[in-house]
Amino acid sequence: MKRRLDTRLYYFTVEDESLLGEAFPNFEDDTYAIAYKVVGTDAVFVTTAETRDAMDRNDVPYTQLAEEDGTRLSVHHSALSTEELGEFEDPLKALALAYRAIGLLCVGVNGNSKPDFSDGVKNYSYFTAPAGHTFIWRMFTEREEAIEYVAARFGDDEDAVEWAETLPLSTSGELVSYH
Repeated sequence: MKRRLDTRLYYFTVEDESLLGEAFPNFEDDTYAIAYKVVGTDAVFVTTAETRDAMDRNDVPYTQLAEEDGTRLSVHHSALSTEELGEFEDPLKALALAYRAIGLLCVGVNGNSKPDFSDGVKNYSYFTAPAGHTFIWRMFTEREEAIEYVAARFGDDEDAVEWAETLPLSTSGELVSYH
């Protein structure tokens, strides 16, 4: 199944977040429904256009707070994550946005690599592909931070270096606010 890439991401809130857990399993089988709670908030979520459209079709009550252009966020894959998650760019960007990150870098696959967490685990998250691999992602809130990280750990990977240097935003302060 081919995922559509709408690139819009939405901040929203619901009166009772258990509504999401009840509604999502009832969406059409070809809908990849996902919503992440924004870190540091009590009731703000971020989701993809695909999920928001499914919420609308299924009359899930929510209040949209803001919209972010997903092209302003960037994902750098490994060869395996490209293969397994290439059609899941929007959900990956929603994950980044939930952490107020401007970029995600695939740094490993659970069980097949040992990412260096010496800079603190709060900078990392994971995303499990439908094929079953769980990919480890390093999140960045600043372009300079990404450039330094990539230079130190992936300096010989020209694609990773270029990705870090060309992140669309320089800092997470440039993201749309949901307030």
